[in-house]
Amino acid sequence: MDVDEHAEELASALGVDKAEVKDDLKNLVSYSVPIDEAKQSIRRKHGGGDGSDATPTTKDVAAVTHGDGNVTVTVRVLSVGRRSIRYQGDEQVIREGEFADATGKISYTAWEDFGFEPGDSITIGNAGVREWDGEPELNIGQSSTVALETDPVEVSHEVGGDTGLVELRPGNRGRNVEVRVLEANERVIDGRNGETTIREGVVADETGRLPFTDWEARSELREGHDFRFEEVYVREFRGVPQVNLSEFTTVTPLAREVDVDDEAPRMRIAEAVGSGGLFDVELFGNVLEVRDGSGLIERCPECGRVLQNGQCRTHGEVDGEDDMRVKAIVDDGTGTVTAILGRELTEELYGGTLEDAMTAARDAMSKEVVADEIRERVVGHEYRVRGNLSVDEYGANVEASEFERADDDPGTRATELLTEVQL
Repeated sequence: MDVDEHAEELASALGVDKAEVKDDLKNLVSYSVPIDEAKQSIRRKHGGGDGSDATPTTKDVAAVTHGDGNVTVTVRVLSVGRRSIRYQGDEQVIREGEFADATGKISYTAWEDFGFEPGDSITIGNAGVREWDGEPELNIGQSSTVALETDPVEVSHEVGGDTGLVELRPGNRGRNVEVRVLEANERVIDGRNGETTIREGVVADETGRLPFTDWEARSELREGHDFRFEEVYVREFRGVPQVNLSEFTTVTPLAREVDVDDEAPRMRIAEAVGSGGLFDVELFGNVLEVRDGSGLIERCPECGRVLQNGQCRTHGEVDGEDDMRVKAIVDDGTGTVTAILGRELTEELYGGTLEDAMTAARDAMSKEVVADEIRERVVGHEYRVRGNLSVDEYGANVEASEFERADDDPGTRATELLTEVQL
């Protein structure tokens, strides 16, 4: 059953205008609200049962679940961010961020300005609950109430949204960071209102570095300059967090210089994978295997995808372009990742150019000799890999910018790992 059929069924049962129901239903579904939950929400809106007569349950934050229809919570406001969205054809400003109480924290979306600020303690009545990125989120709308509490809610979480880059995760909103701009350039994209000029690049702080996009294309964001960004939000970009600046983001030059480390943060593989994705990280581990699809490969000239038997999964049969890569399984005892090396690093590892590798393959009448040579060089040895880590349902992959034999003393790092485990 499609959205139109669901809307017709609901409108008939509730005795209301189908067009209004359809618009509401399409909007909720566009925000990843499950169809059954969306229908219940619309029933409540029109007084049609399925929870509309129930008194909102008072709950601690940790007890709120996806299945709750509406709840009442008393919380501390951790962060407040603003963002402009298109809703039913119109631009609307929503408030987003996180609340917390003694039991935990939860994200929220407020469809109106209720006037609360970071640090306020409030009781929210009749807040809707939806699933967002696998977790429950509070939705505060016209039917919700917000009352200021005189006694502060005690929380163990930081109030105000100040965050180091290494702590940011996709979905974070209303965050503040102090950074140095390492790279910045402008480009024109096709935005929701036509051609849009954006500014993008890389920022860094004492904890790490991340890509950024400024949707206002502020010209002052130049390389080597230090700023405080207030009210940024975080999206996933190629598997890693990306800092986004909107029209509501405040950009203030810093009097101090942000201390940026040229080295990437060094992490255990399990810790890095558990983060969900990192823009720049350094890992150590033994190469267990060089996977099939390494060595000499061919890519589609249109999209760059690796060809399988001369076929691109998007463009079909094409004349491939020769290339080299390595896909190496790296293990440090806490977990594994696949390190993906492009042509330049693969040539260094192989000890010859693409042309040399192709000559070797022709002489042996097999491309596999190149991958076999690389296996002989790397499998069983410990390597340092630096690059961008992405994690999805297919596993953890590092797009390597550096890949070299480890020169650290293994005994020293084994002792460090044992100390961490004991702590």
